[in-house]
Amino acid sequence: MSTETQILLPEAGVDLFIKDKETMEAARALADDWRFARVNVSLEEGDVETAIQSYQETRSPALVIIETDVTDESFVSRLEALAAQCSEGTNAIIIGPVNDVNLYRHLTSIGVSDYLVRSVSVETLSEVIAKSLIERLGATGSRLIATIGAKGGVGTSSLTQALALGISSVADQKTFLMDAAGGWSSLSVNLGFEPSTTLHEAVNAASTKDWDVLGRMIHKVNDKLSVLASGSDPMLEPSVHAQQYEELINMVMGSYPIVVTDLSDSIPSLKKTVLEQAHQIFVVTTPTLSSLRAAHSLIQELKKLQGGDGSKIELIVNMEGASSAKEVPKKDIEEALDFKPSATVSFSPNLFFAAENEGKDMLSDKEGKALINKILPLTDSIISTASAPQSSDNDNAAMGVINQFLDKLTAKK
Repeated sequence: MSTETQILLPEAGVDLFIKDKETMEAARALADDWRFARVNVSLEEGDVETAIQSYQETRSPALVIIETDVTDESFVSRLEALAAQCSEGTNAIIIGPVNDVNLYRHLTSIGVSDYLVRSVSVETLSEVIAKSLIERLGATGSRLIATIGAKGGVGTSSLTQALALGISSVADQKTFLMDAAGGWSSLSVNLGFEPSTTLHEAVNAASTKDWDVLGRMIHKVNDKLSVLASGSDPMLEPSVHAQQYEELINMVMGSYPIVVTDLSDSIPSLKKTVLEQAHQIFVVTTPTLSSLRAAHSLIQELKKLQGGDGSKIELIVNMEGASSAKEVPKKDIEEALDFKPSATVSFSPNLFFAAENEGKDMLSDKEGKALINKILPLTDSIISTASAPQSSDNDNAAMGVINQFLDKLTAKK
């Protein structure tokens, strides 16, 4: 199963017009896949003629899957009739009776997203749908890293900034850093800029897909690291909604291969939405009993969100040695949490206080470099699978596959 599709899929509709019983069972099984929690899957026994009739009365969704027994030019003609009924932006996947490379090439050459041979297993069906929706509505090549503290005061924001600096400067990856804390954010002090916007202004720009406006809200820390220059929000006013922040993340992921977001001091619904979407999650705790207890509960909730899988979670035990006599011994932490820490970071007040109070670049400090070199390898798998996303201004992507193959069919006449 592809790493890039292991996220909560965007809200979308998928209509299947099929007759094969095994494939129908596979479609019904999608309801048990945690990634499809926001995907409305509609299953109807039928074929391309059923779909044509359906979209004369209703709007087509993001993805249409059609089963066919016929694969000759007459079927292509019926696809053209279907395209005439579909809304702009609808993608198409065809399920056919034979494994024919030439047929596959022909269908994909006229814009069909994929061709599958029946019967289709639930694993194959879920993967091709996930890939199609991410390509259509998300950002296939980019990766989202979310950081969250088990409780306040564990150093999440400082570690997040160290991580972003490492990914951009040491791993040499184009990176975007954003903070969900609004007016509580410390990014401006730590990275040396004056807040020029609020989260509300940023999500408004995202809602209209206005890169000109959003671009003026971005501060460049170095050649590879950009940061949303938020932080001027009123501290006691309501935060942005989870869906608004998700729109902002999705927009940014259309242009940056690595996006890092700090969820400290954000509202629970926003945290949950981002954590469901993240490709990697850093949970930060300290070796104190209260923090470890909170970390245990948080990790269990995160695993539940991911269908019982904890492979995306990296546990960082921060500030080791700050109060040795009061700390849980290192050898007991894994047993207490039932989860192995990915890294342990020693207490370094001079490093973190210099970063927070003076805006000192961690890479200019020996301790800072050591910290970055300790946590950066945890992102190796994410960085290796990240690639520069396609521009959101790409006309063909905006048109959708159905409209692409309609154009190609028309051009051939």
